[in-house]
Amino acid sequence: MNPKIWLSSPHMSGNEQSYIKEAFDTNWIAPLGPNVTGFENDIKGYLGEETFVSALSSGTAALHLALILLDVKVGDEVICQSKTFSASANPIVYLGATPVFVDSERETWNICPIQLEIAIKDRIDKGNKPKAIIAVHLYGMPYNVDKVMEIALKYNIPVVEDSAEALGSQYNGKKCGTFGDLSILSFNGNKIITTSGGGALVTKSLKDKDKAVFLATQARDNAPHYLHSNIGYNYRMSNILAGIGRGQMTVLDNHVAKRRSNYQFYSDAFENNRNITFLNEPKGYFSNRWLSCILLSSKSIREDLRLALDKVNIESRPLWKPMHQQPIFKNSPSYINGVSDELFDKGLCLPSGSNLSDAELERVFKTINKFFN
Repeated sequence: MNPKIWLSSPHMSGNEQSYIKEAFDTNWIAPLGPNVTGFENDIKGYLGEETFVSALSSGTAALHLALILLDVKVGDEVICQSKTFSASANPIVYLGATPVFVDSERETWNICPIQLEIAIKDRIDKGNKPKAIIAVHLYGMPYNVDKVMEIALKYNIPVVEDSAEALGSQYNGKKCGTFGDLSILSFNGNKIITTSGGGALVTKSLKDKDKAVFLATQARDNAPHYLHSNIGYNYRMSNILAGIGRGQMTVLDNHVAKRRSNYQFYSDAFENNRNITFLNEPKGYFSNRWLSCILLSSKSIREDLRLALDKVNIESRPLWKPMHQQPIFKNSPSYINGVSDELFDKGLCLPSGSNLSDAELERVFKTINKFFN
């Protein structure tokens, strides 16, 4: 059996060890410490905006805190892109609110501005103005920031920018993670950079950052004893994991370049294959190409190809199953145009890691070529 080719495996730089060693040498093993502050500053410097960064245990935790900062409560409604991973929607339910799912546009596969405004108008007509909008940069491709923000401003609804898959992506020359009223990042093991597990909340004010950190550290009041006037959470990133993040930040641009190179390899290799199409970057969009995705001509071909790859130990994965199709959300309001359903039926993610070798890419190409020939 050939060695496994993974969809998107962790890719260490070698620089991580020095930060981790420093944490051990100084006994900063407990949560918080200089690596946490350093990692937050590294991200802030990379984003290049007036941002304030809180390093947390996961991107999901960051989304949860973002919604708390926006005062989402029981009975509220929050609009969420349907074509996404479930972590984008779950924190809405944590707070007793109702997710309202909005379908995608074909140009980016992300939240459709037309459907978004239809949904907002209809929820307002029903007496439930949405409390927030969660928009996702899917697979690293930015959503239509201008149109989404225009609609959000028109109806005075804050945007939570889910940039979990898009660190290193840009829209009109600005980094993703800087557009929302609040933004989130993920450093899960399969992301563009990883801290093993982790995430970050990006805010526009120090006040919001301080509140997020307060809530993320069990909401302990300023007292010599343990005093709590609010419900808190154990959401802070550890000093050890932040050390991994500091080492990863030194190679982020290299990882983005390699993943974009992987995408270009696939795009060139299958340029003349009429069964395969790709999502191209619209003008002004720059995707980190976290995952290289293709659309096949039918659901049956997509599934047969996935199984053919799996048979020779190559991991691939269907595109995210839309939230409006998930059993847990079957009763949630949704505004659907059919795009995300089609993407799920026909879409496949190919191996995309920044540590893929030329030989591994060639193996993937030959397997797919053989399947179609």
